[in-house]
Amino acid sequence: MKKQWVWMLVMLVVLTMFAPAAFAQEPAGASSKALSGIAVGFGMAIAAFGCGLAQGRIASAACEGMARNPGAAGAIRAAMILGLVFVETLVLFTLAMIALKV
Repeated sequence: MKKQWVWMLVMLVVLTMFAPAAFAQEPAGASSKALSGIAVGFGMAIAAFGCGLAQGRIASAACEGMARNPGAAGAIRAAMILGLVFVETLVLFTLAMIALKV
């Protein structure tokens, strides 16, 4: 598993090294509006993916905490809802920033 993460990190570094050269010149046939639409799609997909992972981990930890200590279920539930709100707000901010950039 660790090898896979190292491989992904190396690929990310290589891609970021070649990105400036790829965007240095305006493409011959593509408009920047079409490319920005694709970028918006990728940006929102990444934000939604991260949100889904975070919300799953928050709910999992809250359920485990409530199962271990049923007496603190109310406080755990309140903290869980607050955490879910913060994570969802980050995705909504991403959507707003993407809408403002396009």
